[in-house]
Amino acid sequence: MAKLDINTKYPMNSGFEIPVLGYGVYQTPADEAASVVHHALKTGYRHIDSAVAYRNEAPSSAGMNTFMKETNIPRGELFFTSKVPARNLNYENAKKVIDETLNKTGLDYIDLYLLHAPYGGKQGRLGAWRALVEAVEAGKIRSIGVSNYGVHHLEELEQYIKETDAKQGKGKGGILSVNQVELHPWLARPDIVDWCKARGVVVEAYSPLVQGQRAKDKTLAMLSKKHNKTWAQILIRWSLQKGFVPLPKSVTKSRIEDNANVYDFELSDEDMKSLDTGEYSPCTWDPTTSRD
Repeated sequence: MAKLDINTKYPMNSGFEIPVLGYGVYQTPADEAASVVHHALKTGYRHIDSAVAYRNEAPSSAGMNTFMKETNIPRGELFFTSKVPARNLNYENAKKVIDETLNKTGLDYIDLYLLHAPYGGKQGRLGAWRALVEAVEAGKIRSIGVSNYGVHHLEELEQYIKETDAKQGKGKGGILSVNQVELHPWLARPDIVDWCKARGVVVEAYSPLVQGQRAKDKTLAMLSKKHNKTWAQILIRWSLQKGFVPLPKSVTKSRIEDNANVYDFELSDEDMKSLDTGEYSPCTWDPTTSRD
């Protein structure tokens, strides 16, 4: 595979690029978010993944702003994500929270905005998507995507985009750039991954460390010893070599640093096969199976 480093970026269907390693702030307390985001950026991360539901958009962006002031690194070198909440997903609510995110963060634009989960029924999902498309047209957002979408949800959206483009002109249905789902060796989701990769949709991996639930796994222990890396570094490296954009989360500064130190080794084909568990074991919620 192509050599990766902390500055590597992947192209998105929108025409913009996304850093291949993100720093997640899920469940990060608001009073800690600014400090840990600042530390992550000092460590070399350039990609921060937040959400309206996390209630830490403002302090996370404050950490970014402090870093930019200290380093003179321009805004264009950093990448900020937020998400429309899953609850009451519809056009009006999506429009409202997008503007609220811009106000809370003080950012001129949001790099990536996602629908957090495929709830709200078809009308709600597609209405919220339309709000994202309009925000791109207005320059509020650069790229848009979804989170927790199963193949049936993705196909529903693809059909909408094709029909809208046919009626209103190319691009009017929006451009799907990202699907963010829970991904790790115990939930590899080949159906979703294959669908996305066939269409150039970037796959982001949340909970890539399985929330620590597999820390004592025997295969991880073996690979950790072989490569002289932590079990967490093995899992992040697995995600990177799968072509995903992993979003490891930690509020411990040493672990934030360790999670970025994954570019001086490579898992062999045999190593990767040893992590092919065939399991379907989510460690969090699983909206990809929703049928409403």
